[in-house]
Amino acid sequence: MQKIFVINGGQTFAHSGGTFNKTITNWTKDVLENENFEIRISNVNDEFDAAEEAENFKWADVVVYHFPVWWFQVPNRLKFYIDEVFTAGHNNGIYKSDGRSRVNPAINYGTGGLMQGKKYFVTTSWNAPETAFTLEGEFFNQHSVDEGVLFGFHRMNAFTGMSHLGSFHFHDMEKAATQERIDNYEIEYKNYLKNTFQSAKSEVLN
Repeated sequence: MQKIFVINGGQTFAHSGGTFNKTITNWTKDVLENENFEIRISNVNDEFDAAEEAENFKWADVVVYHFPVWWFQVPNRLKFYIDEVFTAGHNNGIYKSDGRSRVNPAINYGTGGLMQGKKYFVTTSWNAPETAFTLEGEFFNQHSVDEGVLFGFHRMNAFTGMSHLGSFHFHDMEKAATQERIDNYEIEYKNYLKNTFQSAKSEVLN
């Protein structure tokens, strides 16, 4: 497990400059290159060739997604990127079919991916504080980011055959984005990233 494909989904749009997800992408690059992983990076703000991006998915052992959550979804440019690239990957390394057969179409949906053995890792950034997910009576009804808003995103990746390696979520990054909180997040995230990828590499070697 040496080849890591990083997707910066921090879209430049309206009041958002995408700067924080660019910072996260750089943190990821620094940590993983220091651990001797081979890195490729794409930015959804750039023009892209869908077939070439599909080759990056095929090349990678792990796909890393970085994105802010907008209106409880991925940003529109990242959604466009996924639609185009996954379509280019049909019968071309990403997925073959929905997995069902005409003999019994009621079962095996979602098993036609071609990326078995690969993993994905995700970060999200939020205006919402962490307490919006954890406290009784707060907005997300005590559903975590991964169980709630990202449920469809995780199923999307499972559809390709990839398995979930890890998640890290940055909360309250508008109203409370002090330099001290960002510095603390950097330390916490880099440690989590390093430990997660070191553990995954050890499992492969063993």
